[in-house]
Amino acid sequence: MSAFSNAIRLSLLGLAVLGLTACGDPDAVKEKRTGTSGDRSRRDNTAGLGGRTQEEGTLFGPGGLFGTRANNKQESSGTGVAVNAYLWRASLDTINFIPLVSADPFGGVIITDWYTPAESPNERMKVQITILDRELRADGVRVAVFKQQQGPRNGSAWVDAQVDPRTNTEIENAILTRARQLRIASGS
Repeated sequence: MSAFSNAIRLSLLGLAVLGLTACGDPDAVKEKRTGTSGDRSRRDNTAGLGGRTQEEGTLFGPGGLFGTRANNKQESSGTGVAVNAYLWRASLDTINFIPLVSADPFGGVIITDWYTPAESPNERMKVQITILDRELRADGVRVAVFKQQQGPRNGSAWVDAQVDPRTNTEIENAILTRARQLRIASGS
């Protein structure tokens, strides 16, 4: 046999080994631990397969050949956004009177344009809402309000002004209240 034939055989053998190792589940190698005690979680102990059913661990099972676990997780969550849907909808509802500059449902960030209330034409505000969690939790939303005031002369530049810290909290509470209403209305 020639050296060329041996090189082809070694290449094919290498590809076969690589293919077989790619079929393995990297999570099956790692031991998942919970807490400081090191006890395995209940999910890990089910079915003796690290929490997976027999079908999930195969090439043609969910997440195999043509899918990924990330896709399955997104499909099972029932939402197309990467943040809590109730918090997202409630945030948009709460600030619906202010024009939006940016709304990123995957990053969970909503940024408004500058808004001047009719009752104070020398002030304007801008709001940034960040949704931090997929769960409906009190600490799952953060609001930052920015305020500017017009200089002493009419038509002069806008100058940053101090925002009352309660303003951020009041908007967060309004969003959380609306999110709870949306959740109750949906029957979840």
